[in-house]
Amino acid sequence: MKKPVLITADSTVDLSRELKERYDIRIIPLMITLGEDHFMDDGSSFTPLDMYERYHRDGMLPKTSAPGVQEFLDFFTPLVEQGYEIVHLDISAELSNTFNAARLAAAELEGVYVVDSRMLSTGVGLLAIEGAECRDKGMGAKEIAEHLESLRQKVSTSFVLDTLEFMWKGGRCTGVTALGANLLRLKPGLEMKDGKLGVYKKYRGNIEKVYEQYIRERLEGKKVRPGHIFITESGEIEPEVVERMCTLARELSGCREVHHTMAGCTVSTHCGPKTLGVLFIEE
Repeated sequence: MKKPVLITADSTVDLSRELKERYDIRIIPLMITLGEDHFMDDGSSFTPLDMYERYHRDGMLPKTSAPGVQEFLDFFTPLVEQGYEIVHLDISAELSNTFNAARLAAAELEGVYVVDSRMLSTGVGLLAIEGAECRDKGMGAKEIAEHLESLRQKVSTSFVLDTLEFMWKGGRCTGVTALGANLLRLKPGLEMKDGKLGVYKKYRGNIEKVYEQYIRERLEGKKVRPGHIFITESGEIEPEVVERMCTLARELSGCREVHHTMAGCTVSTHCGPKTLGVLFIEE
């Protein structure tokens, strides 16, 4: 008899609680370490806003760590014992060891298929939702995993940053680069390509105007799959600004659902506050 399928992902998927419940997507969290304190990156006890407050107070940024092989075994095994097959999605293997740990754990179990999303944040989330919709149409786990691997190259994952300060503090760019960008009021546009995150454009000016320019450039002239599109932000953006960007994305894309989500601490610790992205799947 065909086994039921579960879609799982690590916490960098950045889906809201409502979406995780709606699509029955199970999450294994990454760990956040700040001094002597340890938090799970699930938004329950420590959020990006808490992180920014701590940083502004004492200059400390957290370190993030992936679940280990044993943690993945502890996560997968009860689900397998309940009779499920699993399709599991992780942040790009180019950015984290999470995928490799999940792959090693899956090798010890039957019916666990681990997919390197080659994405991060709700770029992974788009694939997770696609997997859940395929499951609900009756597709099997192996077929879903193969489908997601073929689809990931069509996912458009990008963000625009208000500051490079956090990337500099996290060792992702030099202090000279960060200082130069801030002095020139440059707002880097980042996108995922070949599993890596890189700068594709440098915007200039007021960040709210940059958001609109960025969204227009990413969506105009694109054939966007009509199901879902994400406006994902890292916090400290005025709600009315986010709402305007969601409306703009809906008008330009024609998508049925435009989801507004908050990035978790793993993503936000590198990009900093007032980062915003528009993420979607191209036809």
